[in-house]
Amino acid sequence: MISLDHVSVSFGGLKAVNNVSFDIPSGRITGLIGPNGAGKTTLFNAIAGHVPVTSGRVLLEGADITKLKPHERAALGLARTFQIPHEFSRLSVLENFMAAAAAPLGENVLNVVFRRSRFLAEEEAVTRAARQTVRFLELDRVSDEKAGNLSGGQKKLLELGRALMRAPKIVLLDEICAGINRTLLAKIADKIKELNTGRQLTFCLIEHDLDYVSKLCDNVVVMAQGEVLTRGSAAEVRRDERVIEAYFGGGKYEGRA
Repeated sequence: MISLDHVSVSFGGLKAVNNVSFDIPSGRITGLIGPNGAGKTTLFNAIAGHVPVTSGRVLLEGADITKLKPHERAALGLARTFQIPHEFSRLSVLENFMAAAAAPLGENVLNVVFRRSRFLAEEEAVTRAARQTVRFLELDRVSDEKAGNLSGGQKKLLELGRALMRAPKIVLLDEICAGINRTLLAKIADKIKELNTGRQLTFCLIEHDLDYVSKLCDNVVVMAQGEVLTRGSAAEVRRDERVIEAYFGGGKYEGRA
């Protein structure tokens, strides 16, 4: 689904991502782990188009998207969530989902006037999809609540729902489970699994909880100091001495994987 070909991202003299290459297989759940400062979120930003790639290429289903803007990548089926939710705080949960949907007619005010019947049909379809997303994520009880009033865990579910509203092919989840209680943690895991197995939706997730990664992910990529340290199954990377050193020894390691 995604191929990273020798991707580097620099900010001035700081190389946050250094010559990273790996694939995110279609229809699978891939984990991206590593200590703080490893470059994981910067890499997500590069994949989604929020920061420019200094060198290398980002491919989506074999097509080079390195130079595309974020909304152009989204139109091709790439979605992401953020560590800190980016909800429209004054809109309801349902309205947040509707606002996130792809609605070409509704994005042009002239269509509201001159293609009113088609615009209304599109709006009805978006509303139905938003209500289905509310039900799927079990947010019925807060459907009409302003998003700014939600709990941290509910906002993470809202982030996931907003990503789903554009019917993506792949979703990048940036620490979607950070700071939420175990009940919601289990619910989010169940929803990710259901989307993966039922809709064949591809996921790549950044997460620090290795037990959670082991439960969800088919394969895992480990980063440290902006580089790929190793990759493999969750069980394999947990046994890797370099991974243990990166997590518990201050992120220090010698050489590249």
